[in-house]
Amino acid sequence: MRRREFITLVGSAAVGWPFAARAQQPGKMWHIGYLSGVSRSAASDTYAAFVQGMGDLGYVEGKDFVIEWRSVEGKYERIPEIATEFVEMVLNVRFWG
Repeated sequence: MRRREFITLVGSAAVGWPFAARAQQPGKMWHIGYLSGVSRSAASDTYAAFVQGMGDLGYVEGKDFVIEWRSVEGKYERIPEIATEFVEMVLNVRFWG
């Protein structure tokens, strides 16, 4: 994994996790934003490791959380656009979900 991909993944998790935690009420499904710099197939090992880590903590994908996957596929200038999309999703979940 290249450094930029790792930084993107860690930054996405760090940014997305607090939003997901604050946006959801107890008993509701968490929506986790996963922003990658590469395609889903290129990041499949990292994605699988994240899902496995959640499982190790007792969370089941599809039951306790759903991952909203987005990729800029190397077009890093799109990061603000997709980050805005995630924020809008959080606001919709918080106020309307």
